[in-house]
Amino acid sequence: MSQIFPDPIRNLPKADIPLKGLTAYLSQSETHQILFMDFDEDVDLPEHSHAAQVGIVSEGKIELIGGVKNCYNKGDRYYIPAGVKHSGKIYAGYADIVFFDEPSRYAKQRE
Repeated sequence: MSQIFPDPIRNLPKADIPLKGLTAYLSQSETHQILFMDFDEDVDLPEHSHAAQVGIVSEGKIELIGGVKNCYNKGDRYYIPAGVKHSGKIYAGYADIVFFDEPSRYAKQRE
């Protein structure tokens, strides 16, 4: 796994997200969550929906399908409005910073 994120990020609690090859660090707020995610395996995301999501791609490539297929690479930003059904593919080596407009999207990983 890459070390894309520095120690202050890697010292955050890990998020409990059941996706293979994912390490996710959780910054928790009363109103939202910010995750720093790093994938070392390809992952297919089944169709789902949730509150609004904003992502900034730090490394690699992600494909998101929400009616239209879009590909995002390093430096790109994406926005998924609340309730929009979407699916996708994340490629090994992908990393991003993601804002979820909900405070309880993911729990902290148990130690």
